[in-house]
Amino acid sequence: MKTAPRPRRILVLGGTGTIGRATVRALVARDHDVVCLVRPGASDPGLPAGAGVRFADVTDRVSLARDGFRGEGFDALVSCLASRTGAPRDAWAIDHDAHVNALEASRVAGVGHVVLLSAICVQKPLLAFQHAKLAFEAALVASGIDYTIVRPTAFFKSLSGQVERVRRGKPFLVFGDGRLTACKPISDGDLAAYLADCLEDPERRNRVLPIGGPGEAITPRAQGAALFALLGREPRFRHVPVGLLDGIIAVLSLLGRGVPALAAKAELARIGRYYATESMLVLDPTTGRYDADATPSTGSQTLFDYYALLIRGEAVAERGDHAVF
Repeated sequence: MKTAPRPRRILVLGGTGTIGRATVRALVARDHDVVCLVRPGASDPGLPAGAGVRFADVTDRVSLARDGFRGEGFDALVSCLASRTGAPRDAWAIDHDAHVNALEASRVAGVGHVVLLSAICVQKPLLAFQHAKLAFEAALVASGIDYTIVRPTAFFKSLSGQVERVRRGKPFLVFGDGRLTACKPISDGDLAAYLADCLEDPERRNRVLPIGGPGEAITPRAQGAALFALLGREPRFRHVPVGLLDGIIAVLSLLGRGVPALAAKAELARIGRYYATESMLVLDPTTGRYDADATPSTGSQTLFDYYALLIRGEAVAERGDHAVF
Protein backbone atom coordinates (compact mmCIF):
# COMPACT_ATOMS: atom_id res chain seq x y z
CA MET A 1 0.00 0.00 0.00
CA LYS A 2 1.40 3.37 -1.03
CA THR A 3 1.98 5.71 1.88
CA ALA A 4 1.02 9.38 1.76
CA PRO A 5 3.88 11.85 1.17
CA ARG A 6 5.49 13.25 4.30
CA PRO A 7 4.54 16.93 4.56
CA ARG A 8 7.53 19.20 4.09
CA ARG A 9 8.19 22.90 4.40
CA ILE A 10 9.00 24.08 0.89
CA LEU A 11 10.16 27.39 -0.52
CA VAL A 12 9.16 27.93 -4.16
CA LEU A 13 10.78 30.28 -6.67
CA GLY A 14 8.98 31.16 -9.89
CA GLY A 15 5.59 30.18 -8.52
CA THR A 16 3.66 32.82 -10.48
CA GLY A 17 4.42 31.45 -13.95
CA THR A 18 2.10 28.96 -15.61
CA ILE A 19 4.24 25.95 -14.69
CA GLY A 20 5.06 27.48 -11.33
CA ARG A 21 1.40 27.87 -10.38
CA ALA A 22 0.68 24.30 -11.44
CA THR A 23 3.62 23.10 -9.34
CA VAL A 24 2.46 25.05 -6.29
CA ARG A 25 -1.00 23.54 -6.74
CA ALA A 26 0.53 20.04 -6.85
CA LEU A 27 2.61 20.68 -3.73
CA VAL A 28 -0.33 22.08 -1.77
CA ALA A 29 -2.46 19.09 -2.83
CA ARG A 30 0.18 16.85 -1.24
CA ASP A 31 -0.24 18.75 2.05
CA HIS A 32 3.16 20.40 1.98
CA ASP A 33 3.66 23.75 3.74
CA VAL A 34 4.40 25.92 0.72
CA VAL A 35 5.85 29.43 0.77
CA CYS A 36 6.21 31.26 -2.57
CA LEU A 37 8.59 34.13 -3.17
CA VAL A 38 7.07 36.83 -5.39
CA ARG A 39 8.85 39.84 -6.83
CA PRO A 40 8.11 43.11 -5.02
CA GLY A 41 5.32 45.13 -6.61
CA ALA A 42 3.36 42.15 -7.94
CA SER A 43 -0.23 43.07 -7.05
CA ASP A 44 -1.98 39.75 -7.73
CA PRO A 45 0.34 36.74 -7.78
CA GLY A 46 -2.57 34.46 -8.68
CA LEU A 47 -1.24 31.64 -6.53
CA PRO A 48 -3.39 28.65 -5.51
CA ALA A 49 -5.18 28.77 -2.17
CA GLY A 50 -3.15 27.30 0.65
CA ALA A 51 0.20 28.72 -0.43
CA GLY A 52 1.96 31.42 1.55
CA VAL A 53 3.29 34.51 -0.23
CA ARG A 54 6.38 36.57 0.55
CA PHE A 55 7.67 39.48 -1.49
CA ALA A 56 11.42 39.37 -2.05
CA ASP A 57 13.93 40.32 -4.73
CA VAL A 58 15.75 37.12 -5.68
CA THR A 59 18.50 39.13 -7.38
CA ASP A 60 19.29 40.85 -4.05
CA ARG A 61 20.95 38.63 -1.44
CA VAL A 62 19.89 40.87 1.42
CA SER A 63 16.24 40.96 0.35
CA LEU A 64 16.21 37.22 -0.32
CA ALA A 65 17.46 36.44 3.18
CA ARG A 66 15.52 39.15 5.02
CA ASP A 67 12.19 39.08 3.17
CA GLY A 68 12.21 35.58 1.75
CA PHE A 69 13.83 33.05 4.05
CA ARG A 70 13.44 35.28 7.14
CA GLY A 71 15.90 33.19 9.12
CA GLU A 72 13.48 30.25 9.08
CA GLY A 73 14.14 26.60 8.22
CA PHE A 74 12.93 24.82 5.09
CA ASP A 75 13.13 21.20 4.03
CA ALA A 76 13.30 21.82 0.30
CA LEU A 77 13.64 24.46 -2.37
CA VAL A 78 11.68 24.05 -5.61
CA SER A 79 12.54 26.44 -8.42
CA CYS A 80 10.51 27.04 -11.57
CA LEU A 81 12.23 30.40 -11.97
CA ALA A 82 13.57 31.34 -15.41
CA SER A 83 14.57 34.48 -17.26
CA ARG A 84 11.75 36.08 -19.22
CA THR A 85 13.53 36.70 -22.51
CA GLY A 86 16.70 34.62 -22.48
CA ALA A 87 18.72 37.73 -23.39
CA PRO A 88 22.25 37.55 -21.92
CA ARG A 89 21.89 40.09 -19.11
CA ASP A 90 18.50 38.73 -18.06
CA ALA A 91 19.68 35.12 -18.33
CA TRP A 92 22.74 35.52 -16.14
CA ALA A 93 20.86 37.64 -13.60
CA ILE A 94 18.03 35.13 -13.16
CA ASP A 95 19.04 31.70 -14.48
CA HIS A 96 22.38 31.88 -12.71
CA ASP A 97 22.91 34.70 -10.19
CA ALA A 98 19.48 34.63 -8.54
CA HIS A 99 19.70 30.86 -8.20
CA VAL A 100 23.16 31.08 -6.69
CA ASN A 101 21.75 33.55 -4.14
CA ALA A 102 18.93 31.13 -3.34
CA LEU A 103 21.34 28.22 -3.02
CA GLU A 104 23.48 30.14 -0.53
CA ALA A 105 20.42 31.10 1.50
CA SER A 106 19.19 27.50 1.34
CA ARG A 107 22.34 26.30 3.10
CA VAL A 108 21.63 28.63 6.00
CA ALA A 109 17.98 27.53 6.08
CA GLY A 110 18.91 23.85 6.33
CA VAL A 111 17.43 22.91 2.96
CA GLY A 112 18.17 19.25 2.25
CA HIS A 113 16.86 18.94 -1.30
CA VAL A 114 16.68 21.31 -4.27
CA VAL A 115 14.37 20.51 -7.18
CA LEU A 116 15.32 22.62 -10.20
CA LEU A 117 13.28 23.06 -13.35
CA SER A 118 15.83 23.44 -16.14
CA ALA A 119 15.42 22.78 -19.89
CA ILE A 120 16.35 19.96 -22.25
CA CYS A 121 17.94 22.39 -24.68
CA VAL A 122 20.95 22.90 -22.40
CA GLN A 123 22.38 19.60 -23.65
CA LYS A 124 23.43 21.48 -26.81
CA PRO A 125 24.29 24.95 -25.49
CA LEU A 126 24.61 27.67 -28.12
CA LEU A 127 22.77 30.51 -26.37
CA ALA A 128 23.42 32.73 -23.36
CA PHE A 129 20.53 31.44 -21.27
CA GLN A 130 21.63 27.83 -21.83
CA HIS A 131 25.15 28.59 -20.58
CA ALA A 132 23.70 30.42 -17.57
CA LYS A 133 21.47 27.46 -16.71
CA LEU A 134 24.33 25.00 -17.08
CA ALA A 135 26.59 27.13 -14.87
CA PHE A 136 24.04 27.01 -12.07
CA GLU A 137 23.37 23.30 -12.59
CA ALA A 138 27.10 22.73 -12.04
CA ALA A 139 27.05 24.87 -8.88
CA LEU A 140 24.06 22.95 -7.56
CA VAL A 141 25.66 19.54 -8.22
CA ALA A 142 28.84 20.69 -6.47
CA SER A 143 26.99 22.19 -3.49
CA GLY A 144 26.68 18.99 -1.46
CA ILE A 145 22.90 19.49 -1.14
CA ASP A 146 20.74 16.75 -2.62
CA TYR A 147 19.40 17.85 -5.98
CA THR A 148 17.02 16.85 -8.74
CA ILE A 149 17.47 18.66 -12.05
CA VAL A 150 14.49 18.22 -14.35
CA ARG A 151 14.93 19.02 -18.04
CA PRO A 152 11.53 19.00 -19.77
CA THR A 153 10.88 19.07 -23.48
CA ALA A 154 8.58 21.59 -25.16
CA PHE A 155 5.71 23.17 -23.24
CA PHE A 156 2.16 23.34 -24.58
CA LYS A 157 2.11 27.14 -24.39
CA SER A 158 5.18 27.34 -26.62
CA LEU A 159 3.45 25.30 -29.32
CA SER A 160 0.05 26.98 -29.24
CA GLY A 161 0.76 30.35 -30.83
CA GLN A 162 -0.73 29.42 -34.19
CA VAL A 163 -4.08 28.11 -33.02
CA GLU A 164 -5.77 31.48 -33.42
CA ARG A 165 -4.17 32.33 -36.77
CA VAL A 166 -5.23 28.98 -38.22
CA ARG A 167 -8.72 29.46 -36.81
CA ARG A 168 -8.81 32.78 -38.71
CA GLY A 169 -8.11 30.95 -41.97
CA LYS A 170 -4.38 31.54 -42.24
CA PRO A 171 -1.83 28.82 -43.07
CA PHE A 172 0.29 27.08 -40.44
CA LEU A 173 3.87 28.38 -40.54
CA VAL A 174 6.73 25.89 -40.51
CA PHE A 175 10.47 26.25 -40.97
CA GLY A 176 11.88 24.28 -43.87
CA ASP A 177 9.67 21.30 -44.66
CA GLY A 178 8.18 21.26 -41.16
CA ARG A 179 10.08 18.10 -40.25
CA LEU A 180 13.38 19.63 -39.14
CA THR A 181 12.58 19.10 -35.47
CA ALA A 182 10.46 16.99 -33.15
CA CYS A 183 9.50 17.05 -29.48
CA LYS A 184 7.44 15.29 -26.84
CA PRO A 185 5.48 18.23 -25.41
CA ILE A 186 4.39 18.09 -21.78
CA SER A 187 1.48 19.86 -20.06
CA ASP A 188 1.88 22.15 -17.08
CA GLY A 189 -0.13 19.77 -14.90
CA ASP A 190 1.82 16.65 -15.84
CA LEU A 191 5.16 18.42 -15.38
CA ALA A 192 4.02 19.86 -12.04
CA ALA A 193 3.09 16.40 -10.77
CA TYR A 194 6.48 15.09 -11.87
CA LEU A 195 8.30 17.90 -10.05
CA ALA A 196 6.28 17.40 -6.87
CA ASP A 197 6.92 13.66 -6.94
CA CYS A 198 10.67 14.31 -7.10
CA LEU A 199 10.51 15.21 -3.41
CA GLU A 200 9.32 11.68 -2.56
CA ASP A 201 11.12 9.41 -5.01
CA PRO A 202 14.66 8.49 -3.84
CA GLU A 203 15.45 7.27 -7.36
CA ARG A 204 15.19 10.86 -8.58
CA ARG A 205 17.68 12.29 -6.11
CA ASN A 206 21.04 13.52 -7.31
CA ARG A 207 20.10 12.98 -10.93
CA VAL A 208 19.58 15.03 -14.08
CA LEU A 209 16.27 13.91 -15.55
CA PRO A 210 15.02 14.67 -19.07
CA ILE A 211 11.26 14.28 -19.35
CA GLY A 212 8.59 14.60 -22.02
CA GLY A 213 4.87 14.14 -22.28
CA PRO A 214 2.93 11.07 -23.42
CA GLY A 215 2.90 9.65 -26.93
CA GLU A 216 5.26 9.70 -29.87
CA ALA A 217 7.51 12.61 -30.76
CA ILE A 218 5.77 15.06 -33.10
CA THR A 219 7.09 17.44 -35.75
CA PRO A 220 5.76 20.96 -36.41
CA ARG A 221 4.10 19.65 -39.57
CA ALA A 222 2.29 16.99 -37.52
CA GLN A 223 1.19 19.71 -35.09
CA GLY A 224 -0.28 21.72 -37.95
CA ALA A 225 -1.99 18.72 -39.52
CA ALA A 226 -3.64 17.82 -36.22
CA LEU A 227 -4.77 21.41 -35.68
CA PHE A 228 -6.44 21.56 -39.10
CA ALA A 229 -8.09 18.19 -38.46
CA LEU A 230 -9.53 19.45 -35.16
CA LEU A 231 -10.93 22.47 -37.01
CA GLY A 232 -12.32 20.27 -39.78
CA ARG A 233 -10.24 21.98 -42.48
CA GLU A 234 -7.81 20.95 -45.17
CA PRO A 235 -4.18 21.50 -44.10
CA ARG A 236 -2.45 24.63 -45.43
CA PHE A 237 1.20 25.31 -44.71
CA ARG A 238 3.52 28.21 -45.40
CA HIS A 239 7.18 27.25 -45.46
CA VAL A 240 9.65 29.74 -43.98
CA PRO A 241 13.31 29.25 -45.01
CA VAL A 242 15.75 29.04 -42.12
CA GLY A 243 18.01 31.30 -44.14
CA LEU A 244 15.57 34.14 -43.50
CA LEU A 245 16.37 33.91 -39.78
CA ASP A 246 20.08 33.79 -40.58
CA GLY A 247 19.77 37.02 -42.53
CA ILE A 248 17.89 38.73 -39.70
CA ILE A 249 20.48 37.57 -37.18
CA ALA A 250 23.36 38.83 -39.33
CA VAL A 251 21.84 42.29 -39.78
CA LEU A 252 20.86 42.67 -36.11
CA SER A 253 24.26 41.44 -34.95
CA LEU A 254 26.02 43.98 -37.14
CA LEU A 255 23.82 46.86 -36.04
CA GLY A 256 23.95 45.62 -32.45
CA ARG A 257 27.64 46.45 -32.23
CA GLY A 258 26.62 50.04 -31.72
CA VAL A 259 23.07 49.70 -30.44
CA PRO A 260 22.63 47.45 -27.37
CA ALA A 261 18.88 47.11 -27.93
CA LEU A 262 19.50 45.59 -31.37
CA ALA A 263 22.13 43.25 -29.93
CA ALA A 264 19.45 41.95 -27.57
CA LYS A 265 17.09 41.46 -30.50
CA ALA A 266 19.79 39.51 -32.30
CA GLU A 267 19.98 37.12 -29.35
CA LEU A 268 16.21 36.69 -29.42
CA ALA A 269 16.46 35.87 -33.13
CA ARG A 270 19.15 33.29 -32.33
CA ILE A 271 16.78 31.75 -29.80
CA GLY A 272 14.09 31.58 -32.46
CA ARG A 273 16.47 29.92 -34.90
CA TYR A 274 17.58 27.41 -32.28
CA TYR A 275 14.04 26.23 -31.63
CA ALA A 276 13.35 26.19 -35.36
CA THR A 277 16.24 23.82 -36.07
CA GLU A 278 16.91 21.78 -32.90
CA SER A 279 14.68 19.01 -31.55
CA MET A 280 13.60 19.05 -27.91
CA LEU A 281 14.55 15.43 -27.33
CA VAL A 282 17.40 13.59 -25.62
CA LEU A 283 20.64 14.12 -27.53
CA ASP A 284 22.79 11.03 -28.08
CA PRO A 285 26.32 12.22 -27.24
CA THR A 286 27.85 9.44 -29.35
CA THR A 287 25.98 10.06 -32.60
CA GLY A 288 25.05 13.72 -32.04
CA ARG A 289 21.48 12.87 -33.02
CA TYR A 290 18.26 13.43 -31.12
CA ASP A 291 16.66 10.22 -29.87
CA ALA A 292 12.90 10.12 -29.36
CA ASP A 293 13.03 6.59 -27.94
CA ALA A 294 15.53 7.66 -25.28
CA THR A 295 13.33 10.59 -24.21
CA PRO A 296 11.22 9.47 -21.22
CA SER A 297 7.48 10.18 -21.20
CA THR A 298 5.11 10.94 -18.36
CA GLY A 299 1.57 12.16 -17.80
CA SER A 300 -1.65 11.74 -19.74
CA GLN A 301 -2.55 14.99 -21.54
CA THR A 302 -1.35 15.35 -25.12
CA LEU A 303 -0.75 18.55 -27.06
CA PHE A 304 -3.69 17.71 -29.28
CA ASP A 305 -5.94 17.33 -26.22
CA TYR A 306 -4.86 20.86 -25.33
CA TYR A 307 -5.50 22.16 -28.85
CA ALA A 308 -9.04 20.80 -28.58
CA LEU A 309 -9.54 22.68 -25.30
CA LEU A 310 -8.27 25.91 -26.88
CA ILE A 311 -10.58 25.53 -29.87
CA ARG A 312 -13.58 24.94 -27.59
CA GLY A 313 -12.64 27.96 -25.48
CA GLU A 314 -12.04 25.80 -22.40
CA ALA A 315 -8.42 26.90 -22.03
CA VAL A 316 -6.42 30.05 -22.70
CA ALA A 317 -2.84 29.84 -23.92
CA GLU A 318 -0.55 31.97 -21.76
CA ARG A 319 2.42 32.56 -24.00
CA GLY A 320 5.70 33.96 -22.77
CA ASP A 321 8.50 36.04 -24.23
CA HIS A 322 10.01 33.09 -26.08
CA ALA A 323 7.15 32.86 -28.58
CA VAL A 324 8.42 32.47 -32.15
CA PHE A 325 5.09 33.09 -33.95
